Amino acid sequence: MFNRSPGTGSAFASAYDYDLPKELIAQRPAEPRDSSRLLAVRGDTIEHLRFTDFPSLLRAGDLLVLNETRVIRARVHGRRIPSGGEVELLFLRPAAEAHYDPNSSRWLVLAKPARRLRAGERVGFGEFGQAIVIDVRVDGVREIELHLIVGFEEFLTRAGELPLPPYVTEDSEQAQAGYQTIFARDPGSVAAPTASLHFTEAVFDELKRRNVEVAKLSLDVGLGTFRPLQTERIEEHVMHAEYFSIPQETARAITRAKEEGRRVVAAGTTVVRALEASAGDRGEIRAGAGETDLFIKPGFKFRVVDALLTNFHLPRSTLLMLVCAFAGRDRIFRAYGEAVENRYRFFSFGDAMFIESRGSTASDAASV
Repeated sequence: MFNRSPGTGSAFASAYDYDLPKELIAQRPAEPRDSSRLLAVRGDTIEHLRFTDFPSLLRAGDLLVLNETRVIRARVHGRRIPSGGEVELLFLRPAAEAHYDPNSSRWLVLAKPARRLRAGERVGFGEFGQAIVIDVRVDGVREIELHLIVGFEEFLTRAGELPLPPYVTEDSEQAQAGYQTIFARDPGSVAAPTASLHFTEAVFDELKRRNVEVAKLSLDVGLGTFRPLQTERIEEHVMHAEYFSIPQETARAITRAKEEGRRVVAAGTTVVRALEASAGDRGEIRAGAGETDLFIKPGFKFRVVDALLTNFHLPRSTLLMLVCAFAGRDRIFRAYGEAVENRYRFFSFGDAMFIESRGSTASDAASV
């Protein structure tokens, strides 16, 4: 089930494949959030804990960095005009702006079913108005122009839903409510930063008691994070750019922590991408906003992140490759194998991992 050796080399997507029993794909969030399980990987040791134990894994002076992005109600159902055929649109981002802008009338969307939704086609949203398809891009993304009777935010509030991942088949009120972090603030994501779904106020209180510093940034989770690999050679995969913003206060806190030899702990792969994309040679961070299409895969040299909190990721995904780059493929696959044996819950609503870095293995780096 879990090969310990990269086989054909970790430059190939097949080296990051694994079999997962369907019943281990979590369909609903843990209740309460911090009751989820936590697999801690430190050195060659694997510990089985609960998320309430997470603060005990950190040291006084550690800097925990969170992604405070907010998932928008980006999934909207409509009907093609005039045929009346059902269509689902996923609003990714404004066509002319990198970040969420409720005043934008042109948006990039994914459509389902998409085959017949060509340029010039119209989609109606009942009492809220309609959209016209302006362009169909090579990657299947469509640009639409909105003609709404109400404001965009009201449109999403009344007509939209949080876009749960396709493997979550139980689209319940509990699932919708659980697919948002308790500290979400900056709207713009179409998927949750799932490593942070486990946090509760009680966990934050314990982190504060242990003198763990907390800082925040924002990265809009979009196609760059969740679109699956569609090539066998991983270097041929094209990452979609995602918007991120790092406040001056956060940049200073990270730079200070690196200068003082304190650990920077990333809550989620989105935080890793934002930090490593903004890092200087000594791990200092540049404040500001921008976009990143950084593809972190084995062989990558991390300059900022010393420990990582994350969930269990899909086979052949760029997120699994990032985690393997951080901790070594063999080490991660051994942990995944143990998680399956112990019936951990996987993916967005699943359990968590805490990983301390010790650098990529020589075989991982050499095979890229």
